[in-house]
Parts: sequence; structure tokens; C-alpha cells
Amino acid sequence: MYDRNDPRAQLATATPAAALPATFAGGEYGRFYDDAPQIDDATGRSWFIRGQNFVLALTEASPGASLARAVQADEYVVLVPQRGHEVEIRAGEEVKRITGPALVVVPPGPSQVTALSAGRIVRLVTAEAEDLVALCPNRASYAEHRGNIPKFQPWPAPPEGYRIRAYSIDVPPKPGRFGRIFRCTTFMVNILDPQVGPRDITKLSPHHHDDFEQCSLALEGAFVHHLRWPWTTDLNAWRNDDHAHFASPSALVIPPPAIHTSRGLEPGTNQLVDIFSPPRTDFSRQDGWVLNAADYPDIPSE
Repeated sequence: MYDRNDPRAQLATATPAAALPATFAGGEYGRFYDDAPQIDDATGRSWFIRGQNFVLALTEASPGASLARAVQADEYVVLVPQRGHEVEIRAGEEVKRITGPALVVVPPGPSQVTALSAGRIVRLVTAEAEDLVALCPNRASYAEHRGNIPKFQPWPAPPEGYRIRAYSIDVPPKPGRFGRIFRCTTFMVNILDPQVGPRDITKLSPHHHDDFEQCSLALEGAFVHHLRWPWTTDLNAWRNDDHAHFASPSALVIPPPAIHTSRGLEPGTNQLVDIFSPPRTDFSRQDGWVLNAADYPDIPSE
């Protein structure tokens, strides 16, 4: 349910609803501002959380910190959200120096992200990265595959081949476009337009997804994430509504088919990033929504 002025109101809604699961999973919560980091060493402090198909790693990096992937089976995403923060990314023989705010797609194979100054680095990798999965405090939640989420399938490889692809996220809002969306073979990332001041409570956007998770990463401000689960004929499967308060940085993995909407609270900037793995077909089919669609033009048929 979207406000009539929300760009998502134009998405097709006539697709048949998926069958409800017999039981419902709860949200996965990472309150990085309050939780002890999983890594605290010379590289800085790093927190991890996983979903069914992915791992999110957030690092408050020290100057000179090196975040290396000796073995990486597929593309991954590096988000450098802070203005002026500089990093160097190496992948094979390729080297790029990048200044935030930026989103970078890193190719498969060995790579290294080096912080040239202190700052925040967010990495998004698929669950193929078993070494990073092992660092996630919520890994037991996914000891068994969740049946209402299809097995992960990467999207088609970019026609011009794999390489480091860096994109500025300093993109102004545009009427009719929802946020600032980028995709690759493994992820879709939507850096939502910053919300200044508390969200208008008469224009929330409760909605659900039948068969994929959404990870909402809070980079600035504070939020209440509202979650509600369907009622089925079996009272044992019912769950209480959740109205979870999150400061930043933090992450929430929202399970399907929970109804959800988020409400920014702070008088200053409230900044969310929505993450999906693999990319969303419905967003991809909206003309002009995916800002790097020319690099990844092929969309799997539904």
C-alpha cells in the first residue's frame, strides 16, 4: 500500500500471490551502534549480519586498513557512503582510487579494498563467501534454507566483462524515480533519497514481498521499522507485530511475507539503503530507475 505520490505505486500488482509458508521467520537485527563488533583489530571495527543469500559487513576502517578477498566466487559490492572518504580497490591487474560517496562493483577473484583515510566501508557479498558467513552472529537462523525464498541464481554477466565499476551516488532526486538504484549480477542496492526530519506518518508505505528478503541498512539518523505477519488458520504460526527502534549504523533483514514500512525519526538526516540479492525484476523493468542499467542490460525473464 503506497501513497499515490510514491513512485512504487506504479509497480504491477496483478501477479498471483505466493502460497504462505507454514511458519514465519522473524526479522534479523544488527544494531551495530550497540553490539560488540565481530572484528576489532588494526583494520578497525567490523560487524556482520547475513540474510538467506548474502552477508553485509560494515567496517569503521582505520587509515591504511586493508580488507582483502583472497578467494571470491562472484561479484560483490563496496559502498563508500561518506563524502570525501578515499579508498583504493585492486582486482587482478586493475587498480582504482575512489572518493565517496560511491558504490563500487568488484569482479570475482582476488581483490583488496584499502582505506586511504578513516571512514566507513560496507561490503555486500553472497553467501558463497563461507568465511564471512562464519563471522555472522545470526548464522544459525539460516541453518536450514527458508523454503519460501528461491535458490539463489546470479543475473547475467555484463556484456563487456567483469571489471571494477565505480559509480557516484551523489545523484539528485528525480520525480517518478524511486531512490538511486544500482545493480550487478548478485545485488541490487537502492540508496534512498535522504529524509530530512521525521517521516510524515500519514504517508507510510506498508507492503510485503512474497519470496525475497529486503535488508534495510541505516547509515544516519534513527528509525522505527514496523513489521506485521499474516494470520493463517494455524494460531501457532501467528507472530506479534514488531515495532523495532534502530539508531545508526544498523541493519534489519526483513523476511517474506512480512508487511513492513520504516519511519525516520530524527530532526536531521535519516538515511536508509535497501539491499536485495539477487536484483529485483520489478524495479529493473521501470524505465530509468536503475542508474547503471547500461552496464548490466540483461534481465532474466520471470
